[in-house]
Amino acid sequence: MWKARSQAILNVLRNLGADFLCLQELDEYEGFYKGNMDNNSYSSIYVQRSGQKRDGCGIFYKHNRAELVLEEKIDYNDLVNLNDDGSYSNDRHCDTPANANSDAEPTKGSSPERTTEERGDPNDPRVRLKRDCVGIMAAFRLKDTSHHLVIVANTHLYWDPEWADVKLAQAKYLLSRLAQFKTVVSDKFDCTPSVLVAGDFNSTPGDKVYQYLVSGNSSVSQLERLDELPIPLCSVYHFTRGEPPFTNCTPDFTNTLDYILFSPSGNIKPVSFLELPEPDSPDVAGGLPNHHHPSDHLPIGAEFEVIMP
Repeated sequence: MWKARSQAILNVLRNLGADFLCLQELDEYEGFYKGNMDNNSYSSIYVQRSGQKRDGCGIFYKHNRAELVLEEKIDYNDLVNLNDDGSYSNDRHCDTPANANSDAEPTKGSSPERTTEERGDPNDPRVRLKRDCVGIMAAFRLKDTSHHLVIVANTHLYWDPEWADVKLAQAKYLLSRLAQFKTVVSDKFDCTPSVLVAGDFNSTPGDKVYQYLVSGNSSVSQLERLDELPIPLCSVYHFTRGEPPFTNCTPDFTNTLDYILFSPSGNIKPVSFLELPEPDSPDVAGGLPNHHHPSDHLPIGAEFEVIMP
């Protein structure tokens, strides 16, 4: 089962032919994906989740198209220590829909009762924020005539819809770290890098996490003043065609959880996007994964044009 599905996923990645690929819930990185993707002309970087988790986030890039110049890992468990200064607000009234992402981790070998027990006291912020979620970000110099620097970040936020406050804290930490990393890259290489962020954000269009992440979208920027945000971002699909009806499709849950975000600077702009199946498409009937789609999440993608002054 694993062998057939892993080969099918590898075929999907190979057929996409993207310069950059961001994968979440990626396990068997060392044993399977790193070497096989290298054989297909992709170098890669990876961060494994904290605790006893086996999966993580990986960024794969064509080594003839981009050069890795700097990387940094994000461990959202850092929020536990940051909470000591009172920066975390336990707003338990975030408006994520009650049925969000059932692809989720309690089905992976744990009953809901056991999962709740493992979480500890939900009223203790130090327990609540320790979710073993991670991200990774890196700066790449494009190997074309522009030699433009692009920051690519990849992340996977916490899944539970009842803990939307934790997801929002993670989103804020992500943008804060991303803004700091952009400053480091700008100073080190005397440039203005573009920023791309991809991931499974376990948040549906319109909820507070989504609104915070896409604060660069003029139509959804009411959440906070833009000059108070670490870095404004736009959603590629929202910018070009509107968010797709779903990116995650299982018998119990179908909605959009995955996004590609970009900084609305003058240096890059999205010019095309990967089409996704419609809800009534035969290839998604009955939920995923299936023969047509080897993951319960559909791949999303975009093509960007670099605009140099």
